[in-house]
Amino acid sequence: MGSSVHTTSSPSKPALSKSAQVRARLKHPVIDSDGHTVEFQPALRDYIAQIGGPKLAERYRSDGANWYRMTPEQRHSERPLRPPWWALPTRNTLDRATGTFPKLQYERLDETGIDFAVLYPTAGLGAPHIRDEELRRAACRAFNTFHADVFRDYADRLTPAAVIPMHTPTEAIEELEYAVKTLGLKVIMMAGHVRRPIPAIAESVANPTRYAFWLDLFGLDSEYDYDPVWAKCVELGVAPSFHSAGMGWGSRSSISNYMFNHIGHFAAAGEATCKALFFGGVTRRFPKLKFSFLECGVGWAANLYADLIGHWVKRNRKGMENYDPANLNREMFYDLARRYGGKLVEGKLDRLGEGWGLTGTKEDPETLDDWSRCGIEKPEDIRELFVRNFYFGCEADDPINAMAFDSKKLPFKAKLNAIFSSDMGHWDVPDMTEITEEAYEMVEHGLISKHDFRDFVFANPARLWSGMNPNFFKGTRVEESVKKLMADQD
Repeated sequence: MGSSVHTTSSPSKPALSKSAQVRARLKHPVIDSDGHTVEFQPALRDYIAQIGGPKLAERYRSDGANWYRMTPEQRHSERPLRPPWWALPTRNTLDRATGTFPKLQYERLDETGIDFAVLYPTAGLGAPHIRDEELRRAACRAFNTFHADVFRDYADRLTPAAVIPMHTPTEAIEELEYAVKTLGLKVIMMAGHVRRPIPAIAESVANPTRYAFWLDLFGLDSEYDYDPVWAKCVELGVAPSFHSAGMGWGSRSSISNYMFNHIGHFAAAGEATCKALFFGGVTRRFPKLKFSFLECGVGWAANLYADLIGHWVKRNRKGMENYDPANLNREMFYDLARRYGGKLVEGKLDRLGEGWGLTGTKEDPETLDDWSRCGIEKPEDIRELFVRNFYFGCEADDPINAMAFDSKKLPFKAKLNAIFSSDMGHWDVPDMTEITEEAYEMVEHGLISKHDFRDFVFANPARLWSGMNPNFFKGTRVEESVKKLMADQD
């Protein structure tokens, strides 16, 4: 019989993903400041049972379940919010599993073009907003313990965020202490607001916050003094981040259309909290604090930044003299009315004082300056506080991200702190391997420079996370790169 010779060849390396190809060309790491983990619910419920007991675990329910139990007539009558649905990728089964299993997410990071990722929860996004205090506190503790446990072995490239309830300062501080000191977590996600009942309505309506509520945003007109919470963040070296929903507010209350409710809701929630922190003077009293607002883009931030400056220019303490009714020259106004009013004022000259803006309430001189808490003396002060303290999570597919780097259009040639936020694990990302490549398209399309892109995916995130905790990246894959960046800035 003849013999055949078998030859073997080395297996070819799998082709690099588009994002991996982009990463290979970069001279800096890519830090993702808002990826997601999709909790494995059976294991999570075990944690809730361990922490709160079996009965409490039975009370744990996902948001929106009631909507599905209602008839169309009931929805029309009671106006429940159409909740999120089919919010995770499923056709791409590999990505669906990647979001759930930390080991797989860790192994696939190179495919996504990401060196290090901060991960926020999915079901846990709502935990700090649960109305029932006992369930809320147990759920937050369970989510934090669960995430600390399952990501512990992957800390060099993945770090999960702790969820922090904010219904009272005491509640917030207790969970902050436990999450950071006991569990060793170094990222926190605070509730961005608390829905509180309007007292006059709560006296006569059951469950009033479903239909009538006011938003406690912690910085301005709050029910409590939250300065001890901000002080605790400084002490623990954690940057407050906010990832709360704005669905159900105002116009975002459709009973039938999730997209109608979803578009812009994170931006609305981020703006509300950001504005309250600013006007409440939190950034002035705690200059070291760095706040991040996630999955909301930067378009609203550019608008808010410009609006703050424009409003201050017109309505600063001295500028208010332009609107004080006491400064009206009444004789001149009477003369102009007599000469030019014609039939409009005929027979009414003795009633000119009834005109809106001609008389006014006697305001307390101490309350005339809406900017007093944040200590604005000149418009450049707004730039300092806004750029120093605020960071804005921007998804890869949002072309408005470029606005953050357009110093020609922003007042005082500012650049806003946009931070790369993949949102991997959710429906916004049908293919994880295209995340970084999609973000880099802003460079390819001439919207931003390569230097701007470096700030977006590396320098800004590095400054955010290590700005309050110099050891944030210690032991991680990006430690040396961040150390060099921070040293170059000193």
